[in-house]
Amino acid sequence: MSDLNSSMPAAARGLRFTKGHGTRNDFVLVFDEHGDLDVTTDLASFLCDRRGGIGGDGLIRAVRAGNLEAGAEFAPDTWFMDYWNADGSTSEMCGNGARVFGAYLEREAGVDLSGGLTIATRGGPRTVTALGGGQYSVAMGTWALGANTQGFDSEVAVAGLSLPHPGLSVDVGNPHRVVALATLDELDGLDLSSPPVVDPAPAQGTNVEFVVTRGGSVVDGVPRGRVRMRVHERGSGETQSCGTGACAVALAVREWAGDVAPDVWDVEVPGGLVTVRIAGDQTVLEGPAVLLADGVITA
Repeated sequence: MSDLNSSMPAAARGLRFTKGHGTRNDFVLVFDEHGDLDVTTDLASFLCDRRGGIGGDGLIRAVRAGNLEAGAEFAPDTWFMDYWNADGSTSEMCGNGARVFGAYLEREAGVDLSGGLTIATRGGPRTVTALGGGQYSVAMGTWALGANTQGFDSEVAVAGLSLPHPGLSVDVGNPHRVVALATLDELDGLDLSSPPVVDPAPAQGTNVEFVVTRGGSVVDGVPRGRVRMRVHERGSGETQSCGTGACAVALAVREWAGDVAPDVWDVEVPGGLVTVRIAGDQTVLEGPAVLLADGVITA
């Protein structure tokens, strides 16, 4: 009989971890302030493995920016969210992960987020603020739409749709393609077990969101749009939520709707609800963060 633990990286043995999620976009978190842990593709993919490891859409390491090469542009004592996808690749940014990272820093490092804390990511600085009641906001930085023609700049083919659909590229610190669908039945019928095919193919890959509009409302005198989305994340597959994807969807739908579109969007994801606020060239993502369990890898 083979050794079931033979594929476990040596660095995983004895590793303390926390499991957390933001609208069921789930992560394995490790606290490594001084950069003592050698995070590799093998370690990240092992920890995120849902059968042989702990399981998660990504790995988040809390480390000071001065202790890793990717943090060179930041002040050395800045907290860096070292984010790894489930397949062991790195990613520029994760919006849901940033909220969970903020909750993790509150607990593990005693950080006060009530007035906001600017953290470092591969996508640049982001500010995380505790709103109370387990809710957090993330100032997501600048965004950019693709050089679109009549609202679209690509075509996306996916299992469950008979024909390719037009898509719009949106950069929110990491790359996205957003596709509008007509009905919830179309959205529910998608098979996102394999990556959608984007034409032209992005050199660095892309997240792909599919969205259906759900009307709107007025809350405290402020118009709000509402949409529902599903997402295939680059490096992780279909996830229950994607914070950067929610921002991309809000920006794309607002672009398609024109001047009458609201700047606040409630985005339904399979794992819950997040809110996106658009202010000029910036977006802010709001939603919950949960630290679910702590453990030690003992195998």
